[in-house]
Amino acid sequence: MSARRRRRRQARRAGCAVGVAVGTLAVGVAAVLWFLGQTHPPEPVAERCVATVDGTGWALSPGQADNAALIAAVGVSRELPARAVTIALATAMQESKLVNVTYGDRDSLGLFQQRPSQGWGTVAQVQDPVFATGTFYDHLVQVPGYRDLPITEAAQAVQRSGFPEAYAQHEGTSRAWSSALTGYSPGALTCTLQDAAPTTPDAVVARIHRDLGDVPVQVTPTDGGATLTFPTDAVTSVDDSGQRDWALAHWAVAVAQPLGLTSVSVGDQTWDRGTGTWAPSTAPIPPGTVSLTIAT
Repeated sequence: MSARRRRRRQARRAGCAVGVAVGTLAVGVAAVLWFLGQTHPPEPVAERCVATVDGTGWALSPGQADNAALIAAVGVSRELPARAVTIALATAMQESKLVNVTYGDRDSLGLFQQRPSQGWGTVAQVQDPVFATGTFYDHLVQVPGYRDLPITEAAQAVQRSGFPEAYAQHEGTSRAWSSALTGYSPGALTCTLQDAAPTTPDAVVARIHRDLGDVPVQVTPTDGGATLTFPTDAVTSVDDSGQRDWALAHWAVAVAQPLGLTSVSVGDQTWDRGTGTWAPSTAPIPPGTVSLTIAT
């Protein structure tokens, strides 16, 4: 056999060997990646909700956002000014970190750490977020000139706290969340959430009625889910250039985690759970309504 033919045969053998090695390597890499995917699954989404006002974002956990939404919704449905919501939010942030706790100093309980022994209600009542929030507002509106008082003074006039200046540290967060949840800052509130668990229209309607009152809700079944739409003027008559619509759309985003909402639409904008952001809608809805979608 000539030297040239031997060199060609050796080259072919070397090529085959390289091909086998590369193929084996590719299979090995794929196997390692599969194994890592099984033993080291992707990090879960870090859930949080943010109110961004004047270029600054103020974050809360989904659980805190859920309670903030309720506090604001009670204020909106009572047609109270945004200042009242700001004061209520700052108070709950200081008293309970916006968590409906079942413990506190002496017999203090709930979002506002209200004491049954001091006439705030029964143990069950002060742990009911709707009752506790309503009672706080009942006392706040009796404070002369509360709209013009510093947050610390207005909150202290209601709470009689041993640390009255502590409310001030929550002013930035409470102002931003109040601005979003009362509709003064359109598109300001977003939530980054994990995939929604299946839910039912009845569960969503029950929450709408709890927070917003006896609001008529239209439920339209869809393929794999449902769309729920309600009129915003059934909640409050107060409006200013779509402020009411955005207040209730932001309320819906803030409660999207416990309710399993997959999207919220208002006007020509839609918040999508997958992206966690607002974007132009593919099908705008009429003014005066808010639309929610769920997977069932």
